[in-house]
Amino acid sequence: MGMSVTISAADAQDAEHILKLQYLCYQREAEIYQDWSIEPLTQSLDALRAELVEGRGFVARLGSEIVASVRGRLDEDGTVRISKLIVHPRLQRHGLGGRLLDVVESHFAGEPAPAAKRFQLFTGHRSEANLRLYRSKGYEQVATREIGPRLTLVTLEKAA
Repeated sequence: MGMSVTISAADAQDAEHILKLQYLCYQREAEIYQDWSIEPLTQSLDALRAELVEGRGFVARLGSEIVASVRGRLDEDGTVRISKLIVHPRLQRHGLGGRLLDVVESHFAGEPAPAAKRFQLFTGHRSEANLRLYRSKGYEQVATREIGPRLTLVTLEKAA
């Protein structure tokens, strides 16, 4: 590639780029489940901006291009809810997803009270690559919830 990937906090200026990347990345999930109405594909720019304000977002850049992103939010009970971990299809399987998980976990582990007690995320039951990554990072399945005939969400968690 010739350039190194840098990871930093996302800001309001990044929202539109994150949303476009999110739309691209979730096409594969929509295909797997034959459902193009999933929330990441229908989320508005305003809703994404609100997520960045309510929690924390991180982006990975290759040069000036945003090529990966993740969001996290610390609840009152000490649970960090990690969501929308995305990596551009051309850069998947290069460790970016794992690096972003490490960054979001480190950020919230260092937060003042309320301290993070656990990290939690979810994915679809047929999203094998996602499940493999999360398990390799120490996440364990704690729940499942059937969303419809084609989709069951798998919730995974690990202690902070």
